[in-house]
Amino acid sequence: MTGIARFHGFGLGLRRPHYDDFICGGAPVDFVEVISENYMVEGGKPLSVLDAVRAHYPVAMHGVSLSVGSAHGTDRDYLARLKVLAARIEPLWISDHLCWTRTSAHNSHDLLPLPYTAEALDVVCANLSAAQDFLGREMLLENPSSYLAFPENEMAEWEFMAEVCRRTGCFLLLDVNNIHVSAQNHGFRALDYLGGLPLERVRQIHLAGHAPGEIVIDTHDREVCDDVWRLYAAAMKLVGPVATMIERDDAIPPLADLLIELATARDLAASAERHVA
Repeated sequence: MTGIARFHGFGLGLRRPHYDDFICGGAPVDFVEVISENYMVEGGKPLSVLDAVRAHYPVAMHGVSLSVGSAHGTDRDYLARLKVLAARIEPLWISDHLCWTRTSAHNSHDLLPLPYTAEALDVVCANLSAAQDFLGREMLLENPSSYLAFPENEMAEWEFMAEVCRRTGCFLLLDVNNIHVSAQNHGFRALDYLGGLPLERVRQIHLAGHAPGEIVIDTHDREVCDDVWRLYAAAMKLVGPVATMIERDDAIPPLADLLIELATARDLAASAERHVA
């Protein structure tokens, strides 16, 4: 394993309503992110679409089923299919979430929270290290959005994430919206979260919308809000040039609307670079 180089670009998730724009290479983005599990198949239309898109754009693979927090260890069949897909499309990187999704007999398809304890840390590090060794590459780990805190917690989420990076050599996918959502739900300062992470390990940033309320819900079904844009601007001053991507998974608008949001991200990133310089 040789590390993951920085890639400074602005991308979108590959979603069905926009397939034609990406297949022909007409979308003005620097990279595309795909949900890995949607393409971990032996053939058919999904793979043919992905092959066509890959001819025009670098691709980042983003998974939802690695289940690094599973007490049952890694799923070798899952990892084998993930490795085949990676060999096919040569992604910028492979990422997944700090969560668990799977028991020995069931996959919940939900990103379930972990207690931030020494025991859970051992499990996550063992599973992530095993996955990286199997794949022959470092991965990116994404910080979750959360709605509850375990009374057993022994450390802050950012301390947990930092220790996973130190022990496994993984990199970070920094979801700025998730930091904002969790900060609102748990009452911590989003800037304290940023300050506690090894930001030199960040290789990608996610931006998304959420549903406000007494409990803020990470919905990915609306525009990025002003508070998240402000947090993104602050993060870029600390992180430096890395890949930024806007997630939209429901109420998907025309591509032109997402490109307007992506232009905002470009402008804020450029402003942050000038500030640092």
